[in-house]
Amino acid sequence: MKFYDRENELALLAGIQKKSLLAAQMTFVVGRRRIGKTSLLIKSSENERCVYLFVARKNEALLCNEFVDEIKQQLKVEVFGDFKTFNTLFAYLMELSKTLHFTLIIDEFQEFISINPGIYSDMQHSWDSRKSESKINLILCGSIYALMKKIFENAKEPLFGRATNRIHLKAFNITTLKKILTDHYPTFTKEDLLTFYLTTGGVAKYVELLTDSGSFTYDSILHEIFSEHSLFLDEGKNVLIDEFGKDYANYFSILSLIATSKTSRVEIESVLGMNIGGFLDRLENDFGLITKIRPMFAKPGSRSIKYQIHDNFLNFWFRFIYKYRGAIEIGNLPYVTEIVKRDYTMYSGRILEKYFVEKMILEGNYSQIGSWWEKSNQNEIDIVAINENDKKIVFAEVKRQAMNINQALLVGKANTLAMQFKDYSIEYQYLSMDDM
Repeated sequence: MKFYDRENELALLAGIQKKSLLAAQMTFVVGRRRIGKTSLLIKSSENERCVYLFVARKNEALLCNEFVDEIKQQLKVEVFGDFKTFNTLFAYLMELSKTLHFTLIIDEFQEFISINPGIYSDMQHSWDSRKSESKINLILCGSIYALMKKIFENAKEPLFGRATNRIHLKAFNITTLKKILTDHYPTFTKEDLLTFYLTTGGVAKYVELLTDSGSFTYDSILHEIFSEHSLFLDEGKNVLIDEFGKDYANYFSILSLIATSKTSRVEIESVLGMNIGGFLDRLENDFGLITKIRPMFAKPGSRSIKYQIHDNFLNFWFRFIYKYRGAIEIGNLPYVTEIVKRDYTMYSGRILEKYFVEKMILEGNYSQIGSWWEKSNQNEIDIVAINENDKKIVFAEVKRQAMNINQALLVGKANTLAMQFKDYSIEYQYLSMDDM
């Protein structure tokens, strides 16, 4: 698959590269696994003098020996000395950058914690003592969100405050997904687009897997995901077990319940029989996997809270793959595929709401977008959007099929809110797959 999107990130990286000609730059790049961080960094440096180092979990001396070979090959320099520690090798590179400008990309940077946690303190010392004369463009990239956040944003960590730039790489947006489908399968239907969005969530690797296999329709996408040797089946575990560590079973249970519409803390605790406050907090703030949702205009301390998994693929994985892992483990993939098809209409309807929220955000016409409901989930309005400058409020109902929208019902549900916005113009929108 060709390189798509990322114009803003490429421009930012080009600007950082230019700055590094005059002063050392340290950029840390985060983003969930498979999002395309490495591809972005390689693309951004393809015309620059660059060395790329991948941190694998192995003996430090062996890793440094491999790094020396990469440095010699990629920078075309002679490297003198026997480097047994990354501290001495990084100090050498910082010295080299005083006379030779280059980009140094260190991928899976958080893995140094497993190899030698003292490396970060050593790097801090080398950076602080040499950066004033250095012309290095240092890019530190990692896919375990919680660890990368700790390394660079925890005030107790040695590299806190050292980074000069931060990039949080996110999934492809719906505009890019439409372009990819148009390029590869121009006759795609609205259902194909929704399925593509619902299963990949715009994550570059999943888009690439479906594209390379020629899977662009509802049926072919499900067939690819639930085929015998599918890479999708173990993907949730592969992405998250390292993040969660020994508590992964509790986290997986919580995420599975959220994916099956148990979206409040009370509902989840009633099933698990345990206090999950700490787990929810870490899922939201440390791992960045769930989002806390309150009704629009609710006070910050309101207890009317729902949780959602904001990654479409992981939501799908926990809803249909993790939940039915017993059937998958014995190879009964047709059984699970039938469950997906049985529940698809209801499940995809909720994802369609998310699609239209993203569409509204990309349009850039609103200052606030969310949903609204009264106590006990009564009178829920799918989307409420406000333009404070133009004093305009939009109430939107979302259904897969336009024929299922009850326009009078939306107006009735919105009456309470509309009374609070008497000086605003009010618009009612009735959104279906026809409007994708």
